[in-house]
Amino acid sequence: MRATVNHSTSDALARLASVIESRLPARGGDPEKSYVARLLHKGPDAFLKKIGEEATEVVMAAKDADHGGDRSKIVNEVADLWFHTMVALAHYGFSPADVTAELERREGTSGIEEKALRKVQARESEASND
Repeated sequence: MRATVNHSTSDALARLASVIESRLPARGGDPEKSYVARLLHKGPDAFLKKIGEEATEVVMAAKDADHGGDRSKIVNEVADLWFHTMVALAHYGFSPADVTAELERREGTSGIEEKALRKVQARESEASND
């Protein structure tokens, strides 16, 4: 049931990112013909709201699965979440490769260490802004 991460996974995300980028307003995405273009045309509030809705649906699907529900709904909802998150990434000039690079940077660092490092960096940033 578990898929391993491989080049075809990266390629699939890169292909989807390319389609999403082609729908950006700056690239002539037509809101009458494309869901992505319509979402981007409405502005960040629209796609950010969708990300929140999809994240909630992931949680609901997981909780349902814990109580005997259809476990495959988790994958479907995560796919929706990833899709809408990729729309946000494109809007802000990022790609899945940027996220992968950040995950690779974190590789080998415990989550506890990573969180502590972010707190230190935030404090240093606040101190330099004062």
